[in-house]
Amino acid sequence: MYQVKRKSRSTFVPIRKLNYHVQVWGEPAPEKTPLVMVHGWMDVAASYQFVVDALSHDHYVIAPDWRGFGQTASGGADNFWFPDYLADLDALLDHFAPNTQVNLVGHSMGGNVVMQYAGVRPQRIRRLINLEGFGMPATQPEQAPARLAQWLDELKKLHTGELRLTVYDSLGDVAGRLMKTNPRLSPDKANWLAQHWSRENAQGKWQILGEAAHKIVNAQLFRLEEITALYRCLSMPVLSVEASESSLDVWFKGKYTLAQYHERLKAIAQVEVAVIDHAGHMLHHDQPEVLAARIERFIA
Repeated sequence: MYQVKRKSRSTFVPIRKLNYHVQVWGEPAPEKTPLVMVHGWMDVAASYQFVVDALSHDHYVIAPDWRGFGQTASGGADNFWFPDYLADLDALLDHFAPNTQVNLVGHSMGGNVVMQYAGVRPQRIRRLINLEGFGMPATQPEQAPARLAQWLDELKKLHTGELRLTVYDSLGDVAGRLMKTNPRLSPDKANWLAQHWSRENAQGKWQILGEAAHKIVNAQLFRLEEITALYRCLSMPVLSVEASESSLDVWFKGKYTLAQYHERLKAIAQVEVAVIDHAGHMLHHDQPEVLAARIERFIA
């Protein structure tokens, strides 16, 4: 089992009628800029433990479980709307850092959230770090009818039980699933993550701490023009961190490329691109020491 170096504490915060679970490392202090770290799709706040352990300095780190993930319930939602993540983050910053800027980190889905949020509230962000939050392929208005039809069909599958998450027989099986998804993940880290990524149900099975409704397609199209407009509003320095083994080709099969993502970044006034070698999409698991050092250099 992975041995934690910096222990976190759990707290629950009332956010927009939800009881939001937040992992906190360290203590606030006047000389510390809060380091806010938000996770990606089907991940949890505790996933940042390895990076926090690798930090050289004593930071005040705040990491929420997004709605419908980890220990934050969704309030019974049967689908999720991306602007809700922005509103949740806004309220979380009101609670934890009402009168100060923060250094904001987001991975994958969380990276997309922070890039959009910082375009809306640039005055709240001192430094912005996007870990593999590439966005989505550009869409056209003509795709709307098919997208909405898919959304309706998937909602029905959720309510009939056809759309659900896999349940595992043991915690070891959960760890095995994590290592299958990410072959670089060592057994000690997988075993540690499994106990934060799942829980035992009344039948003695282990279920993922994420709601099946997250698998439903977004009813809204990804509008590149709107994203570009938000990127233009990013007035703070931005660090875009990529893994050496990009997942874009696997995800989108040529419909959206790393070169296209780099073209989008040209809309940002101050942006730096860094590549973490020997890492895949879960780079905060694969190379936490390298990533921690890169984050600390950027926010120093």
